[in-house]
Amino acid sequence: MKFVLSAAFNDPGHLPAIARAADESGWEALSLSDHVVHPEKLDTPYPYTEDGSRRWPAFTPWPDPWVTIGHLAAVTRRLRFSTNVFVLPMRNPFLVAKAVSTAALLSQGRVTLVIGVGWSNLEFELLGQNFRDRGRRCDEMIEVLRKLWSGEMVEHAGEFYRFDALEMTPPPPERIPIWVGGFSEPALRRAARNDGWLSDLQTGAEIVECIQRVRAHRVRLGRDETGFDVMASPSDAAGLDDFRRLEENGVTHLLTIPWMAYHGPTQDLEQKLDGVRRFADDVIARMR
Repeated sequence: MKFVLSAAFNDPGHLPAIARAADESGWEALSLSDHVVHPEKLDTPYPYTEDGSRRWPAFTPWPDPWVTIGHLAAVTRRLRFSTNVFVLPMRNPFLVAKAVSTAALLSQGRVTLVIGVGWSNLEFELLGQNFRDRGRRCDEMIEVLRKLWSGEMVEHAGEFYRFDALEMTPPPPERIPIWVGGFSEPALRRAARNDGWLSDLQTGAEIVECIQRVRAHRVRLGRDETGFDVMASPSDAAGLDDFRRLEENGVTHLLTIPWMAYHGPTQDLEQKLDGVRRFADDVIARMR
């Protein structure tokens, strides 16, 4: 199992030091969350809490993930970077392809794109995108991204996007993995068609049940488990035995905020760095 540090809810100024500490202590990757704005009032409920309220307060910082990844890649050597999740159908596919491929190039391939279809109608409206057809557009956008990242002259004629022959340079140095977040049946089917799946903050049993559903979809598609990753954020895993059980059931990456176990929801940078290093010693090294 590999370990991914969730960088959500941090002071952006803390991120370079956190990334360097993770890079030096054996973490696999650092993952950035994605929101463009925080509407004061919602017209669609947040789908991952019982009452539909968000897990964060107003004025929580949400730095742009690709600008941030570009900077953090320059101050690290081996650490990978991902998103959890990047709301793909809220964007223009050409601008996404350019930003992600540039980040992949400058980081020497240390990028995984983890996408979701989103839940906030207001953010879609503000970015000029249709909320109702976001699932179908997301699927077509993945096709468009793969074509644009090929480094070749490509064209496309789909339901939502059409273009004559063109090329986008520079292409990424290697194939960019695309993982999909969410636990609805459409999200799990979308994950099965791509390179990996990201859980929400779920129990271990819920995560394993979703993995089984993804595997069933992959069987129907004629695909095996080779090269398919699962990044889980378990709400009830507290130690090595829990992590090993998840690994035995198909979890390849564990997403966590390491200082929570030692200092709680601290905003002190030194305590965060201590948590990054102690978790690496207490868990990552021993899981190897």
